Amino acid sequence: MEVKALNLLSLARKGGNIGLGEEAVGAAARAQRARLIVVAGDCSDHSLRRVKGFVAGTKQPWLQIETTKDELGDALGITSCAMAVITDVQLALAFVKALGQDEKNADLLADLTDRTERVKKRRQEEKAHKNNIRHGKKRTK
Repeated sequence: MEVKALNLLSLARKGGNIGLGEEAVGAAARAQRARLIVVAGDCSDHSLRRVKGFVAGTKQPWLQIETTKDELGDALGITSCAMAVITDVQLALAFVKALGQDEKNADLLADLTDRTERVKKRRQEEKAHKNNIRHGKKRTK
């Protein structure tokens, strides 16, 4: 696994855009805030079933990576981590791109790219709306 991808997870933790462990993943999935659930490659079958149950019936993506629980935990500053949830769509997209397996994750990349574009558009509309409220809407003739 790319070191850059693990560094992005560390950055997400510092920014408060990641939840660690089964409870945090379940809470984010129930609240529809999970942008990407990351599962360690050596996690137990029970943990994998739990993740599949969290996202069942939703469009929330999950991805099992080749990293072990200990390596994932080291990147996140804890001893061991079987699963984590990224709650920021742009960080999720950057993480999947940093894995370097574009052909394997093509559908996931397309979905996250689409979601990122919608978030950018929504932020631009919010900014324009705030500007219109503050200064009035400019009319064009």
